[in-house]
Parts: sequence; structure tokens; C-alpha cells
Amino acid sequence: MNFPVALVTAVAATRDNIGSARPDAPVVAHTERPRRTRTIRAGVARSLIRAAHVISPA
Repeated sequence: MNFPVALVTAVAATRDNIGSARPDAPVVAHTERPRRTRTIRAGVARSLIRAAHVISPA
């Protein structure tokens, strides 16, 4: 499962977001997320949906 990779990506994104909140930080335009990040996020979402279907009452 790609969950550890998703956590590392989330931590890096949060660190960048917090770091850009400093008063002396340069203004950085929002960039599109890389395809790998979108693929990982979609894979994690599909896995969670499948797990929910398996454990949901019939």
C-alpha cells in the first residue's frame, strides 16, 4: 500500500505551507501537484473505498 508515501508527501506539503507563512518568506505561486502525488492520492482513496465496502453491513 502507498500509505507511507502519502504520509511523507503530506508532511512535506505541510512543512512547505508552514514555511511559506513566515513574514520574510518569498511569494511562491501555487504549482500543480505532480502526477505521482495525484496517482498516490487516488490509489489510497480507492483502497479506502474498497475496505469500506468489505466491512460495511450488507
